[in-house]
Amino acid sequence: MAVNRVPVLKRCRSLGLEPSVLGYDKKSNRQLNRSKKPSEYALQLREKQKAKFIYGVLEKPFRNYYDRADMMKGQTGENLMVILESRLDNVIFRLGFARTRREARQVVDHKHVLVNGKCVNIPSYLIKAGDVIEIREKSRSLQRYKDIVEVTEGRLVPEWLDQDIESLKGTVKSLPTREMIDVPVDEMLIVELYSK
Repeated sequence: MAVNRVPVLKRCRSLGLEPSVLGYDKKSNRQLNRSKKPSEYALQLREKQKAKFIYGVLEKPFRNYYDRADMMKGQTGENLMVILESRLDNVIFRLGFARTRREARQVVDHKHVLVNGKCVNIPSYLIKAGDVIEIREKSRSLQRYKDIVEVTEGRLVPEWLDQDIESLKGTVKSLPTREMIDVPVDEMLIVELYSK
C-alpha cells in the first residue's frame, strides 16, 4: 500500500490547514511565501488534496467515492462529504477512541473494533445509521486506550454519534448532513474539478 511520508505539519502548512483538524496539538509558526494568486485549477486541486489528506484516502478510492456520490440522490459534493465522514476509521476518531485518524486506521487494522458485535478490520468500511461500534472486550484493558481516553476526554462528539466513553462504545444515531461536518473543505470545488 502507498504510504505518504511527508511530515504532517509540513503538509498542513502547504494546504493551509490547522493541525487540530487532524487531531494534532502541535502548531507551526512558519509561513509559506505565496506571492502570486493561484489559478482556478490550483484552488480546486488544493481542496481535493485537503479532503484526501484529512481522511487519509488515496486517489483511486477517492475517485470511487466521488463516482458513488455522483450516482446518489442530492448534491454530489454533500454526498461525497457524508461518505468520507461515515468511514469506520473516521467514526472511531470522532468517537474519541483514537487521537488522530491515522491512529484510528491502525486501531481498525489491528482488529480492535467490533461493528454490531462482529470484528471489522477494514478502515474504509462504511457505517450505517443504527450501527453500534465498540472496542473489543480484550483490548479495553490495554494501557493504550486509557491514554487515548485521557487525551480525547474534552473532545466534542458530533451530534450524529452517541458516545459511551466508560465502555468504549458508540452508536451512530443517523448519517451526518453537511451542516454537521466541521471539515474546512469546499466540496463544490472538488465537484468542479472532477466534472471537467
